[in-house]
Amino acid sequence: MKTKFCCNDMEEKINYKCAGHDDPFECPDHLIYHNKKEKEFGIIVHDGGHSYIAINFCPWCGKPL
Repeated sequence: MKTKFCCNDMEEKINYKCAGHDDPFECPDHLIYHNKKEKEFGIIVHDGGHSYIAINFCPWCGKPL
């Protein structure tokens, strides 16, 4: 079964669930955000808000997203 993500590392980071934080933007261990509505991926900016920097390539394997 083929994964919908470019690599296992990306899939692991997208599907990360923290036991202490329901909101990925509040968790310092949650690194990548997948905005399904806008169909984009981004690196979370942990500044107390809900912002992220959109990325076009996987930070781990380099493939286009």
